[in-house]
Amino acid sequence: MTGTGTLRQYSINVVLLLGAVALAWSFWSNDRWMQLCAGLALFLFGMQCLEEGLRDLAGEKLEATLARSTETPLRSLMVGFVGTTMLQSSTLVSLMTIAFISTGLIGLAAGIAIIFGANLGATTGIWLLALAGQNFSLSPLALPLVVFGVLASFRGARARAAGRILLGIAFIFLGIDQIRAGFSTVTDGLDLTQYQIGGMLGHLVFAGLGLLLTMVLQSTHATLMLTLTALSLGQVELMQAAAIAIGANVGSSVTTGLAGALGGNRSGQRLALAHVLFNVVTAVLSFLLIGPLVWLTKESAALIGFADNELIMLAIFHTLFNLLGVLVFWPVRGALARWLERVLPEREEPHVLIPASAEGGAPVAPTRARYLNRQALQSFDTAASAVVHELLHLARLSIEVICHALYLPVSELDRATHDKALLAARPGDGYLDADTLYQRHIKGVYSDLLAFMSRIDMPVEDVVHRPFWMASQLAAMQLVETVKDAKHLQKNLGHYLRGPDTPARDAYVELRSHLICVLHDTREIALLGPDDAGWDERLDEFDRQQRAFETRFRSHIFAAVRDDRMDGMQLSSLLNDLGYVGRITRGLRTLLLIRAGEDAGDLLRDLRVGAGGELLITAA
Repeated sequence: MTGTGTLRQYSINVVLLLGAVALAWSFWSNDRWMQLCAGLALFLFGMQCLEEGLRDLAGEKLEATLARSTETPLRSLMVGFVGTTMLQSSTLVSLMTIAFISTGLIGLAAGIAIIFGANLGATTGIWLLALAGQNFSLSPLALPLVVFGVLASFRGARARAAGRILLGIAFIFLGIDQIRAGFSTVTDGLDLTQYQIGGMLGHLVFAGLGLLLTMVLQSTHATLMLTLTALSLGQVELMQAAAIAIGANVGSSVTTGLAGALGGNRSGQRLALAHVLFNVVTAVLSFLLIGPLVWLTKESAALIGFADNELIMLAIFHTLFNLLGVLVFWPVRGALARWLERVLPEREEPHVLIPASAEGGAPVAPTRARYLNRQALQSFDTAASAVVHELLHLARLSIEVICHALYLPVSELDRATHDKALLAARPGDGYLDADTLYQRHIKGVYSDLLAFMSRIDMPVEDVVHRPFWMASQLAAMQLVETVKDAKHLQKNLGHYLRGPDTPARDAYVELRSHLICVLHDTREIALLGPDDAGWDERLDEFDRQQRAFETRFRSHIFAAVRDDRMDGMQLSSLLNDLGYVGRITRGLRTLLLIRAGEDAGDLLRDLRVGAGGELLITAA
């Protein structure tokens, strides 16, 4: 597998290198072509700067709006429209929405409405490009913006974000001028109209061109900028430019579709499919009605005083066909959500995450994180929700590994009362040791969690968000330490359970019986939910039972030593392993605190101080 991956990466690197060489040779051969590509690069870099600056300046407020202002479909539509207008990236808003819906912060119907609004918001970009693409140079306006943008970058975080916005606008202006100049020189003396195909086939060819350009450039704006330039130079007609715009709109959903498909989360996949369906169906309808839409476009342009401006006409057409899609889909958005839930049903959650003890002897792929992806890093809310889901996943794995460490099948977790003969039975030879299970099922998830949380660049002075991340890191560490305690416990437990019948073996059977009851109670309380009746009482009873057991167990083993039924070495082992059982119990209690969604400060306090009052973690 490693050799295949290395060969694939080597092949990709070779292709990229050959592409770079070919592009460099084309620049050396034709400086006009280089000017066009340089203008396109400046434009794309400007869009990137503008997006990052707007996101840094208003991103957190926008994310909070996306997450919370979705009570009604109309508000969800406006959230998508305003978000895309601010960030000038429907793809970014779509990916953020997928992250929100994947972590359960918003519902599918609200996500679909946000996607509709994002497509409408994307039309504002072409209006800005059309207004900026008139026959005058934008470079004189760009140069002062570069100066002020660089000066602002030496100030604080908000000033740097504002400076990034200024630099983005400046590079966009410079790119527009370079694209216009490069396109006119490249096509000088070349009449592209003679190669054009008429009719529906021609429209399909130009739509395919728009789709291809958008997929390659990863920017609808860049494709539309090239289209506006070609339109202003007379190289394409309005009908053909409209077809390119339709294809570009379909291309914008490709990134969202891939992100949803590869994300693995059913909710995200449904929303990505909804986005692709919206764009494809809207494109088909627009093709069928392209004649009437272009006619309506010209009439609308004449009505607002732009009868002779084809750039503004293209912006009007882009708005009209996206509005057509919203009008078609809006009445059926609820039915669409229900259909998507039927087509892409939730995957059935396995009752047992870790297979039978010996795992069939076959190679087992390491377990990795389920809920963490780069899209969830777009905002604090989605990242926090993903972390909580992954902590619960880690907790389930931890409980099952502990069950294996006790040489008991995971099915015992479902039993309120346990078979005494099974608890007293000697372990078979097929059980894997807890260290192997830790390497296979815990370490990968834990490392993914730490890597995910480390990607959040959070200022030290952030007193709102930092306590949550500290609590999450401590919770993950506590769960992993719980599994490590089970690894230590398994050594003596296996030794004495396989040995002769002695009071020491009876004591280990008692430890085993208590711990499987703790595992069962933990799962039962976690399934209840913090809002259910009796949650606090069950948690208090959980703590009382542990304290009572420790007191009773110590009394029994000390009495056995006094009666010479147990020696000092056995007493020492049992006391050490009783400590492991206590730490395991407190680690499982962490699961219940996470499940309850306690305040970060309370969670930090409870993680540092165990149920018995002893200090567990000293690091803040």
